[in-house]
Amino acid sequence: MMKHVLKKILVLGGVLVLSLALMAPVLAAPEAPAGDEPAAVAESQADNTVGLKSIAVALAIGIAAGGGGIGMGLATAKSAEGISRQPEAEGKIRTMMMLGLVFIETAIIYALLVVILIIFVL
Repeated sequence: MMKHVLKKILVLGGVLVLSLALMAPVLAAPEAPAGDEPAAVAESQADNTVGLKSIAVALAIGIAAGGGGIGMGLATAKSAEGISRQPEAEGKIRTMMMLGLVFIETAIIYALLVVILIIFVL
């Protein structure tokens, strides 16, 4: 079971590395505008920061939501397994699972707040 999960993690990591490698041309610096006009240079830098913010936001919320989803799935699976093994401890197991899910969801909400700050403040 653990080998299967490790294999999935490695495949997803490989996909992430491949997608970042294929994104390299997008992240390449654009050519300097003809003429050294300050307005053109400022506009070019503003466009560049918007693109970089978009990539940062996508990566941040994607990693937070993906990690939270995996964590919630594992917690739910283990609690169901625990309840099936010890039905008399169902109340305690369910309470601990809910508490853990709340903490995981809180971390995802913090990531969402950071993403909103990146979009609107930075």
